[in-house]
Amino acid sequence: MSAKRDYYEVLGVDKSSSPDEIKSQYRKLALKFHPDRNKSADAQEHFKEISEAYAVLSDSGKRDLYDKHGHEGVDGRYSTEDIFRGAGGNFNDIFNDLFGGQGRRGGGGFGSVFENLFGGGGGFGRPRGNDLLHECYITLEDVLHGKQIELDLKKFVDCPDCDGTGCKPGSSKSTCKDCGGYGQVRVRRNMGGMILESAQPCGKCQGSGELFDDPCKKCQRGKVKGTKHVSFNLPPGIDNGDYLAMRGEGESIPDGDPGDLHVRVRVEPHKLYRRDGTDLYCDARISMIDATLGTEINVKTLENTEKLKIESGTQPNSILKIKSQGLPSPNSNRRGDLFVHVVVEIPKKLSKQQKSLLDEFQNSD
Repeated sequence: MSAKRDYYEVLGVDKSSSPDEIKSQYRKLALKFHPDRNKSADAQEHFKEISEAYAVLSDSGKRDLYDKHGHEGVDGRYSTEDIFRGAGGNFNDIFNDLFGGQGRRGGGGFGSVFENLFGGGGGFGRPRGNDLLHECYITLEDVLHGKQIELDLKKFVDCPDCDGTGCKPGSSKSTCKDCGGYGQVRVRRNMGGMILESAQPCGKCQGSGELFDDPCKKCQRGKVKGTKHVSFNLPPGIDNGDYLAMRGEGESIPDGDPGDLHVRVRVEPHKLYRRDGTDLYCDARISMIDATLGTEINVKTLENTEKLKIESGTQPNSILKIKSQGLPSPNSNRRGDLFVHVVVEIPKKLSKQQKSLLDEFQNSD
């Protein structure tokens, strides 16, 4: 494939196609030409071609550049590796679906295939902010019902004075003349008589392709330390140690993509219940007489109180079940059960009359 074909033609979509339509079409083609699935001689080249087309058309900025200037506009600003910057999340979503969640760790994911096809370590991301980790402590009652979490994160945010533009109010950005707005410059090197040409970030605009005519005095390229309010829901049935990822809610940086916020769930120990998956366990203490003759007791659940029948002759350490009084399953409408561990209390002190009655019982037929 010497001459590049039109990216829309490569994917079989129109210029008016929505991002979801483009993603859906790439998913079909990736499944068809992925080298792990297709062993034909030209499968790798086809896969490389459709992946490059998707990397450009799934990125709004690169797509706009391509629509205006075609291949010349994209190739003039980005190297082959840079074309994939910012598209890593898009590819991971697809390959997680197609190959069982392995898109980030190789074994069929796009990262490992990119290394094989294009060489090197991939380098998908544009400059990207750090991920943030927050530990969230909840109760078993929160696990039962779910909970809305409100956080105030201290992080870099858009400067309120310039709305994140980095420019002093009333001023604007201009195209960097050194790189023509591409953010990269071509560098030629003589290596033993061989001329090698490579792209590197423009030193004047630091790779952004733009210069500030009059920079904002209150920030660094549009970012300041601040606080951002984040709200999200923890679903019912969540388990201790589970993680939730919130894309784009991590640290933000100038001229780059924000990192992600990772929330680690910590379920606090409960004074009454022990958890095993969706099932709960608790203790119920009864007297020796009640275990012998039988009785009915009240058992407190997470929501209310349930009556539990103790049959006559119930043995110590018996386990009785109250159906559907456990925790919800995160993957279905089913609820676990509540298992009651019967603890029979033996009296330590008996009156003479009580001892006599027990002796009489022991000696009876």
